[in-house]
Amino acid sequence: MSKRILHIGVGNFFRAHMADYTQIEGTWSILGISLRSAATRDGLSKQSYDYTLRIQGDADKRITVLESVLVAPENPLLVITAVADPETHIVSLTVTEKGYTLTPDNRLDLNNLEVLEDLKTNCPKTAIGFLAYGLARRKTPLTVLCCDNLSHNGDIVSRAVHDFAKAAELEIDWTKVSFPNSMVDRITPATTDDLRDSTGDIMAVATEPFSEWVIEDLFAGPRPNWANVQFVKDVRPHERRKLRMLNGAHSFLSYAGILAGYEFVHQAVGDAQLRRQAHGLMREAAQTLVDVTEEQTEAYALALLKRFENPDLKHRLRQIAMDGSLKIPYRWCDTLRALSSRRKAAPNLKLALVRWTEFCLAEVAQKSILQDPQAKEINIAVTSQNPYEVLLKLVDIEASVLDNV
Repeated sequence: MSKRILHIGVGNFFRAHMADYTQIEGTWSILGISLRSAATRDGLSKQSYDYTLRIQGDADKRITVLESVLVAPENPLLVITAVADPETHIVSLTVTEKGYTLTPDNRLDLNNLEVLEDLKTNCPKTAIGFLAYGLARRKTPLTVLCCDNLSHNGDIVSRAVHDFAKAAELEIDWTKVSFPNSMVDRITPATTDDLRDSTGDIMAVATEPFSEWVIEDLFAGPRPNWANVQFVKDVRPHERRKLRMLNGAHSFLSYAGILAGYEFVHQAVGDAQLRRQAHGLMREAAQTLVDVTEEQTEAYALALLKRFENPDLKHRLRQIAMDGSLKIPYRWCDTLRALSSRRKAAPNLKLALVRWTEFCLAEVAQKSILQDPQAKEINIAVTSQNPYEVLLKLVDIEASVLDNV
């Protein structure tokens, strides 16, 4: 019998990344969890939980590694039981930054309404609630593997689960659970009607040929023999490189590209001025990376620009622009602080912040619904006397930092 991974958040990225790695590995299976909608379960269940993965420039492949998908609101106790099940050796997550219900300092938000509800019941709604209640029932070792774009993601999830368990007065054997940090990379856009039509598969996922996964070698129990995964002692250098260069440039292109009237990443990076500014942002970020040469970071930057150019991916700028108030602190602000401490100039990163504020102003002016967990606060900021200053406070960047770069 194959060993099992329980994966929370069965979106496109998971289905293009971890599911692909796990199918290639061949001896593990995955039980999926949808925290909200039944749509993915309903679509996949009609085709035996198989789906088409289109890797641009390569042959389509059929992914068959999913056992099934549970929809958490339909039976929360079943999800808790799956976390506690000794046949589950890894619980992995891709629930986006906002899915962890964190405060700006990356602790569990104990004032969040869903978290407050979870603390009063054994039928939770949040990812952290499910983990905590499941771990409280668990008797055997478990690895909790976060695969979202959070800096020190394993450490953050560990603290959040500890915070929840303390508030809920749950007893967990912490000696039997580990939270390795990880870095994941594979550009995966939303599925389009063109993709569905060309594959004949309504659940198809498209992605790029490039894929990377770096995991801290800190597993509480068995781990898959994933091919081409780097198991390392310290993920942080890889994490900083990706967050500050790839994700930082992506976010810049999303806001600047939308303001310039573009729809897709390849269109934005095809604009000579935006390309030059994105490249400049990556060069600024590269100055904060240790143990890598300028030659290595420049090669990485050029490779990223080449990946961004891929017109077949049809990666929408608005997909990247979502949840900006949560992403910007990791993608730009940490970099700005590092450069400020060295008194290094960062004109392109400062420009990125300006473009985000202009994007917010434009969205509010057009009465668009902001796709951001701080949408209410952004609307208030935009109508204040100093919108730029108030918006910067929302992403926790100090004026003194910007004065030094």
